[in-house]
Amino acid sequence: MNPVFIASKNSHAGKTFISIGLGLALIERGFKISYIKPFGKTAIKKGKDIVDEDALFIKESLGLTDPVSVVSPFIFTFEAQNAIYDSKTSHIKENVLSAINTALNDKDIVLIGGAGDVFEGTVIEIDALTIINETKAKALVVDIWIGELTIDTFVSHKKLLGDNFIGAIINKVPANLYNHVKEKAVPFLEKQGIPVFGVFKKDKVLDAITVRHLIEVLNGGVLCCEDKLDEFVENFSVGAMDVDTALSYFRKISNKAVITGAHRTDIQLVAMETSTKCIILTGGMFTNDVVIGRAQTKGIPVISVPTDTFTTVEKIEKIMGKTMIREKSKVSRSKDIISAEFDMERFLKIVKA
Repeated sequence: MNPVFIASKNSHAGKTFISIGLGLALIERGFKISYIKPFGKTAIKKGKDIVDEDALFIKESLGLTDPVSVVSPFIFTFEAQNAIYDSKTSHIKENVLSAINTALNDKDIVLIGGAGDVFEGTVIEIDALTIINETKAKALVVDIWIGELTIDTFVSHKKLLGDNFIGAIINKVPANLYNHVKEKAVPFLEKQGIPVFGVFKKDKVLDAITVRHLIEVLNGGVLCCEDKLDEFVENFSVGAMDVDTALSYFRKISNKAVITGAHRTDIQLVAMETSTKCIILTGGMFTNDVVIGRAQTKGIPVISVPTDTFTTVEKIEKIMGKTMIREKSKVSRSKDIISAEFDMERFLKIVKA
């Protein structure tokens, strides 16, 4: 019964990716595992239960049999917020620790998914620091590579977590910085007594967003090809140039969404001759039948959004690379990355110690 707490400095660092990939890799090796997310924030309904969406997806991806009340013992809902303000929270920590003990029963390893950072949940005593200390969990910290600040993150967490800290994972490293991180940052961290279990490059599959999710974020309407909304968008481009320049530019960018005005039918038609996953028309306008007909032939969704081009681009930039893992292809990709790049033998040796 070895609890492993997956922590981070902030949201979107890769905790879900690590939980799924590591969980599947451990199961493949014959380990009996479980997963629990003590502090849930995205509530959805599963039968009669309210559960954290992320926790439920991880449970289903790993094929776990634990009830949702164990996997997701607390959700920060509006009602929970009011209870906190009214100081009616004495049962929350007790329920969470009880759920963790249940998850630990007859399991080799239990993965505990952290919240946004190690302090979130402090007021109700289910923050990472409290849970790690109460359960004697080994703490694995994952962070995105943003230069030397990432090194600070790992060093500070080692000091903060003490003997419970077992090591680090460096995630989303730009390809051009990968060798630098491996050759400079990793040896430096190891000298600080920080084992680095994996260094993962930015991954186009994991960072991609579906056309369907784009529509939800942009509050868009689908004009054609509703059967292609689960295609992945890896890049985006604004079509505001002349046709010849656009064609040359679009050919360099694969699996993209093209954002343009409804009046730029020339850009729309040119974009569809390259690797384009959807056309986004700004300003709430519609295009003509020629474009729609061509899009239907090519199987490229055309979307109309109410915002202007600048606002549309701004919204997309905020979510690219920060989308939740919700698709089977991303689940399998998570496992592949962990299996190939994660130092499992070293991890297991430390966890079992």
